[in-house]
Amino acid sequence: MSQTRRRFLTILAAATAAGVALPAQAHAVWTGHALGAEARLVLQGPADQTAAVMAEVQGVLRHVEAQFNLFDDASALSRLNRTGHLADPHPDFIRLLALCDRLHRATGGLFDPTVQPLWRALAEGRPTAPAQALVDWTGVQQGPSEITLQPDQQLTLNGIAQGLATDLVADVLRRHGMARGLVQVGELAARGGPWRIGVEDPTLGPVLTRRVTDGAMATSSPDAMRLGSRGHILGPQGQPALWSTVSVEAETATLADGMSTALCFVPARALREMAAQLRRDLGLRQIIAISPDGDIRTF
Repeated sequence: MSQTRRRFLTILAAATAAGVALPAQAHAVWTGHALGAEARLVLQGPADQTAAVMAEVQGVLRHVEAQFNLFDDASALSRLNRTGHLADPHPDFIRLLALCDRLHRATGGLFDPTVQPLWRALAEGRPTAPAQALVDWTGVQQGPSEITLQPDQQLTLNGIAQGLATDLVADVLRRHGMARGLVQVGELAARGGPWRIGVEDPTLGPVLTRRVTDGAMATSSPDAMRLGSRGHILGPQGQPALWSTVSVEAETATLADGMSTALCFVPARALREMAAQLRRDLGLRQIIAISPDGDIRTF
């Protein structure tokens, strides 16, 4: 799971609809930060419409920070980690944990947000065995009125919360009837298109370009940050990642984000089989896996 992640998806160009040139005043861009990631919003539409979207997006991002910011002591996630209990969780918190549960089962346990104590032990140079014993997603009790962790457990949602933030912002575009826009809060969600997206690897640099229309894309690169000899994305057993970069296209950025995190630990043969199941069950569209030597596999 990811503690923090550099952006490895790049907006190359905002393609106009075929044969249609949009006026200059119909193009609005906002940049900022959310959940430790670079955030960017590119909108194409009338000025009054884009202004209304921009205003609402600020509130959405403040809400996301208040729920999932691991480094804000007042956030809902920090309170859960500190006390082991969260009463009356926000529906978005429940929604995110429900998807975590689905991804945990779909990946045979590879997606496990309870790796946070293990991450901290590695980051602080402490023995990992006590922290490893706490990694167990099935020990998380969740319901509409409360969420409870096992003693000393902690969660990190950094491998999926940026995707939810991206989807919540994309929902704002839909509510305002905006047909063309691109949302980037660590991950990407596209309205309309095609939008040209560049995928980078921390070692290899820019490696490929994708065109995304009405969909989402997320990329995970374990070596974007190191924990001693390991990449910063950890499997539930502390195992190292098998891929240098994994990029996932899906119907939602939340799904793409979580899957790009977990699939870093899946070998090529199993990845091919898993891709077919995830496409059928969860709406995954495509997986691109880049090996440390630069070999690019598409599933």
